[in-house]
Amino acid sequence: MSKLTTKNTDVTLTAIDARLVRTPISTPVRTSFGVMHDRPTLLVRVTDASGVQGYGEVWCNFPVCGAEHRVRLIESEIAPRIVGETFAGPQACYQAMNARLRILRLQTGEPGPISQAIAGVDIAIWDMLGKRLGDPLYALLGAETHRIPAYASGINPVGVLDTVAQARSQGHRKFKVKVGFGEDTDRGNVKAVAEDLKEGERFLLDANQGWSPEDAMQAMRWIEPHAPLWIEEPMPVDTPTASWQALKSATSIPIAGGENFLLRDEYDAVTRAKWLDFVQPDIAKWGGFTECLPVARAVVESGLTYCPHSLGGGIALAASAHLLAAAGGAGLLECDVNENTYRDEVFPLDLSEGWVTLSDAPGLGINVAAVEREFT
Repeated sequence: MSKLTTKNTDVTLTAIDARLVRTPISTPVRTSFGVMHDRPTLLVRVTDASGVQGYGEVWCNFPVCGAEHRVRLIESEIAPRIVGETFAGPQACYQAMNARLRILRLQTGEPGPISQAIAGVDIAIWDMLGKRLGDPLYALLGAETHRIPAYASGINPVGVLDTVAQARSQGHRKFKVKVGFGEDTDRGNVKAVAEDLKEGERFLLDANQGWSPEDAMQAMRWIEPHAPLWIEEPMPVDTPTASWQALKSATSIPIAGGENFLLRDEYDAVTRAKWLDFVQPDIAKWGGFTECLPVARAVVESGLTYCPHSLGGGIALAASAHLLAAAGGAGLLECDVNENTYRDEVFPLDLSEGWVTLSDAPGLGINVAAVEREFT
């Protein structure tokens, strides 16, 4: 049961600030559709009338130039619409942001960036509220545990076994490998990882929308004997539902997706029709806590598995962890194992034998000093 029903959750923001941090990396992060040559982290700071501050993060990986644009959206379009007004709680503030930016979404044709900016502000408001009330967010939202299972993510197509070994040494026992780089490369990597697994370990696959329905169907045939835990985004997100249902019927491999949905209706539709087995909203990309928590709980109640998507910085990872704990179910926390020193400083993982343990610090429990120095 959430503690919110007995708490004062009014929100009156006096300031919203945004900062972009670009962290250098030695090895680019590769997907089937693009490459990251650094690790961008778009930080959001909100200040409440009580003087308490909270921190959020906005998804901003692609395109490279898009991160700076999202900073401007927060400063010029979101902050002026909500600063100085009192809302009955984070949910009311979130609804106001969506309503007041509706026409801008339509005019610009930018529902994604605007939703991402709103999500980051929402995360910051919830962090602020947790600090103000003195509770870690997982407890404030009614979690029954502060210990959640995790998996290593973002494993590039080059040097796969070296990356798996490194992740294993860090405490991971599940490993997600990227595919969609041509059948020869994909076959070699899948076979190598499947044969390298130790007792109690599993592997997962992510195609990042890299295959057509025909290619996905063909790939399932050679992947299936290796028995991955799931195949993620094997087709573009806008592929007709009938093709998703056909793929699901044709394979025993569980299918994951949802990080690129733009509407609550899309999550509701897949929860009803069950053409995904694992549903993966990204809290920093759409919905924040306000929308993602009810979506996650509906997914769990429907018999599917909620797994947060996260490939960003430390605040997004922390928010995903608290959300997963609060949602319940058997989902896994996505932990990007690519180089990102700033992410690791902001939210050092307490990871052991494939499990992450959250602290009892109020709010998100992040390293505030590491975030705050970017605002000075």
